[in-house]
Amino acid sequence: MLLGIQDLHVHYGAIHALKGISFNVDGGEIVTLIGANGAGKSTVLRTISGLIRPTDGSMSYWVPPATGKADAAGRQVNLCSLPAHKLVDLGISQVPEGRRIFPNLTVMDNLELGAYLRHDKAEIKRDFEMVFELFPRLRERRSQAAGTLSGGEQQMLAMGRGLMSRPDLLLLDEPSMGLAPLLVKEIFQVIVRINRSGTAILLVEQNASMALAVANRAYVLETGSIALQGSAAELAKDSRVQAAYLGSA
Repeated sequence: MLLGIQDLHVHYGAIHALKGISFNVDGGEIVTLIGANGAGKSTVLRTISGLIRPTDGSMSYWVPPATGKADAAGRQVNLCSLPAHKLVDLGISQVPEGRRIFPNLTVMDNLELGAYLRHDKAEIKRDFEMVFELFPRLRERRSQAAGTLSGGEQQMLAMGRGLMSRPDLLLLDEPSMGLAPLLVKEIFQVIVRINRSGTAILLVEQNASMALAVANRAYVLETGSIALQGSAAELAKDSRVQAAYLGSA
């Protein structure tokens, strides 16, 4: 198990935003959280990332052995006790809702910021090429100010920046938000490619149909609680999910 969430509670003042949710993400899989606006999906990611502190529960993360060090064992860490800036070094990277790119910096500058903790220059250069292979339009616009990109290109840049830290777990928050259908399809194709390269993904997404099509497992959140869970294929066929999230009864 890469990530284990157990009985997690989060409050915003008097508001009980997450009410004892439990789930896990295994290495190499895509897990999706679906649900309506306000269900608590983004709160889950922000809590895992250390941007919000839980009021109760546990979050454990397995840090894989260091690459190239045969005698280096992995270790279990408690995410609840760590500040947000420490998580990237553990192998967790988040692509936030709304992209949050740096508009006045170039595409290359934004990507370089994604690798700010790394010192392996040759590997960083190789990862630039990996990002440009995934998103060819970023190569064409690498010297362009990020704020002048289209919405779809900014989403590509946000994902590319997240990948530059070489995460073992990538947290994706609403990657299809505000994008045209053709771009949504392209983004989800890239999500599958990223996962096939070995990166586990926790995906928060309102487009339930696309999320269930690419995920291994899924959890349905309703007002801060997990209402349904199972394989993505099973939930896609569930009449309750179809009626509430897939536009059919």
